[in-house]
Amino acid sequence: MKIVDCDYFVVGSGMAGLMSAMHLASYGRVVLVTKERLQDCNTNFAQGGICCVMDPADSFDKHARDTMIAGAWLGRTKVVHEICEHAPEGIQDLIDCGVKFAKKPDGGWDLTREGGHSARRIFHAGDITGEKCEAAMVRRLKKSGVDFREHTIVIDLVMARRIGLAGENRCLGAYVLDKATGEIYAIRSPNTILATGGCGKVYLYTCNPDTATGDGIALAWRAGAKIENMEFIQFHPTCLYHPQAKRFLISEAVRGEGAVLVDKRGRPFMKKYDPRGSLAPRDIVARSIDSEMKRTGDDCMYLDIRQKGRTYLMARFPNIYAKCLSFGIDMAKDLIPIVPAAHYTCGGIQATTAGETSIKGLSAVGECASTGLHGANRLASNSLMEALVCARLTAARLGPHPERFAAKPAIPAWRIGNAVPPDEAVLVSHMWDEIRRLMWDYVGIVRTNKRLARAAHRIRTLRKEIRDYYFRYLVTPDTLELRNLAVCAELIVKSAQKRRESRGLHYTLDYPRQAARVRQTVLPGYRY
Repeated sequence: MKIVDCDYFVVGSGMAGLMSAMHLASYGRVVLVTKERLQDCNTNFAQGGICCVMDPADSFDKHARDTMIAGAWLGRTKVVHEICEHAPEGIQDLIDCGVKFAKKPDGGWDLTREGGHSARRIFHAGDITGEKCEAAMVRRLKKSGVDFREHTIVIDLVMARRIGLAGENRCLGAYVLDKATGEIYAIRSPNTILATGGCGKVYLYTCNPDTATGDGIALAWRAGAKIENMEFIQFHPTCLYHPQAKRFLISEAVRGEGAVLVDKRGRPFMKKYDPRGSLAPRDIVARSIDSEMKRTGDDCMYLDIRQKGRTYLMARFPNIYAKCLSFGIDMAKDLIPIVPAAHYTCGGIQATTAGETSIKGLSAVGECASTGLHGANRLASNSLMEALVCARLTAARLGPHPERFAAKPAIPAWRIGNAVPPDEAVLVSHMWDEIRRLMWDYVGIVRTNKRLARAAHRIRTLRKEIRDYYFRYLVTPDTLELRNLAVCAELIVKSAQKRRESRGLHYTLDYPRQAARVRQTVLPGYRY
C-alpha cells in the first residue's frame, strides 16, 4: 500500500481548511484532501458575509454580547471575546489573498447588518461573499506549494492503539480513497487537521451542498474524540420555496437591509413572536415561521422587500435577484416564498480556539469543531469569522512547534477481507433517504421525548444494517458518507435526549423552559 508522508495533513477545502493549509505551508509539507473539487464546500455558498468590528461606534464587547445573547448564553465568554478580537487579522488574511470587500463611495467599508446584531459589522462582497473568498483562497493555495488532492475521501483515521502500537494513543494520519482510481492508500502525518464542515445533509431539507455529510465529526468520534452540543442544529429561516430551487438561500442580509417576514396576504407576523421582529436571531425566526405554517396550513411564508425598489435590489443583491427572477419571482414587485431548512452545525468535535481536541495529533477547525463560540445558536456571519480566526490560531500552535514522530510508525496495508463489490446500490440510497426523513420528522425545529425515542430506536437499527453492509462490500464514497451520516444522526439524537430544557436551537415541547443552570452536552468518543 502506498503511504504519503507530510508534516501537516488537512482534510477539507472550505475557509477553515484552505486557511489552515496556507498558514502552515511555510512550516513544512502540507497535504490537503477534499472529497470533491476544492470549491465544493459550504464556504462557496455563503452569501451574507463575515463579522468583524471595524466601525469606531461599534466594539468587540458589543459583538461578544450579541454572540452570547444569540447563543442563549451557552457560549464560553473567554472564547467569544478571543475570536471576536482576532477577526480583523482574519479579514486582513482574505484581503491579502485578493478578496475585494465592498466599500462606500467615500472609501470606507460598506458594512451591513444581519439578524441578532446591534450594529453594522458584516464585511461582504455583494451577495456572493463566500464564492469570492473561496476563489481567492484557491488561487493563493495553488501558488503556495500545498499538495492538494481533489476527489479524495477519508475512510478512517489511523489510531496508534487500533493498529496495535504500544504507548499513548494518538492519530497517525488516515486511510483515504481516491474516487477517480479506486485506490486506497494512507497519508501519514503527526498533525491531522479536520476542517470538513458540518452535517446539514442529515436532514431531508437543507441548504447545504451534498458534501455536508458530517465526515469529520464521525471520523473523530470513531477515533475516540469527545463530541459536544450536537443537539444544536441551526435551521436557516429563509430558504427559497420553489420546486426547482434546490437549496438556494435568501441571505440574512436581505432582512438586514429591510425585508419583512409576512404571510401570503402580506401581513407581518414576527412582532408577535419577538420585539426585534424580522431581525430576531435565526432560531426564533425559524420557529416562528414553522409555527405560522402549522397554524395557517400554508406551505410557506414570504419575505417582502418591495419597498427598496428594483434599482437598489439589483445593485445590492444581483445574484439573489437574478436567481429569483429565473423562477419567475421579481423581488421588486413580488413576495419571495421561503421555508426553513437545515443549515449550520453549532456543535461538533470538542476543540479549543487553536484546534486542540481530546486526541493527540488531531486538530479540528471550522464548522466541524465546537469551540464554544456559538453556544446554543450561531449569530449570523460568525461562522466564517470563526474559521478564519481558528485556522490562524491552529497554525500558530502547530507551525513553530509541530508534533513530530520519533520514528515513522508502520501503518498496515488496508485489508478488504472477504468484501465483494456492491451489487445493490439501492440499499444505500434507501437507508440514506430514511435517515434524512426521520431526522426531519422527529428531530427537527420542534422536538418531543416521544419523537426522539422513535428516532433513536430506528437509527440504532439502521447503524447496525450499515455496519453489516460496510464490512460485506468494498468501500465506495456513497457507503462512507452514509456511514458518517448515520453516526452524526445518532449523536444529534443522543445529545438532544440529554438536554432537558429548551435553549437556542433545541426546542422541546416536553421541557419548554430554559434551565437556570448552563451546561454543555458532551458525548464520549467511540471506545474500541
